[in-house]
Amino acid sequence: MTEAAATATGGQFTETILYVDGVNVSFDGFRALNDLSLVLEPGEMRAVIGPNGAGKTTMMDVITGKTRPDTGKVVFGKDTDLTRLDEPAIAALGIGRKFQKPTVFEPHTVWDNLLLALAGDRRPRFALWARETAEERDRIEDILKTIRLADVRHRVAGGLSHGQKQWLEIGMLLAQEPQLLLVDEPVAGMTDAETEQTAELLRDINRTRSVVVVEHDMAFVRALGVKVTVLHEGHVLSEGSIDHVSNDPKVVEVYLGR
Repeated sequence: MTEAAATATGGQFTETILYVDGVNVSFDGFRALNDLSLVLEPGEMRAVIGPNGAGKTTMMDVITGKTRPDTGKVVFGKDTDLTRLDEPAIAALGIGRKFQKPTVFEPHTVWDNLLLALAGDRRPRFALWARETAEERDRIEDILKTIRLADVRHRVAGGLSHGQKQWLEIGMLLAQEPQLLLVDEPVAGMTDAETEQTAELLRDINRTRSVVVVEHDMAFVRALGVKVTVLHEGHVLSEGSIDHVSNDPKVVEVYLGR
């Protein structure tokens, strides 16, 4: 029985926000995911590392509905089968994904980016005619504090640094009230100071949400201080603290030793 299966009892999944068990995905004969199993507890932050081609992106594609697995289970919360839902439905459930390259509305201010992203009917046509409510203003203020952009709220997003754009996109996801946040290489291209602040930012977010961080920067992963899952050839190679996986001979051989 896999670790994931061990958490399932009588078909009911307890104390998990994400349950991935025995997932397989193949593309033209290439096995991108190979019997992948993963369990994420509510309120947990998990770092996922591994060499290029290990299956990290495909794993996130499966969780968010972009890719359907050939076999296996992907369950969100108590009993929601994600393999039966499309991307918009999964996003509406409360799963947010941040890709490596930030995507923000560059001609608009930081404030307006967050306003447009708020959960509810904030489509551009609607936003042109409606001012934000007091509740929305308070929500945006809270997000600005979390993402360290309160001082640049009126700056056009296109004028932000790379790191600030990353934070703004994370803020736009937070505006949609996700329960689970998937973040892909958040510190790629950042300065050392921005990297340190991003670790603090994600820890702040983790106080109220579950987070999965895919990353290559081992110093950043160590700064997060969370459980680490190492993927290799589409399955879990090692799992545990950063010290545990860093000293695992299998991990050193296929990843860290390169």
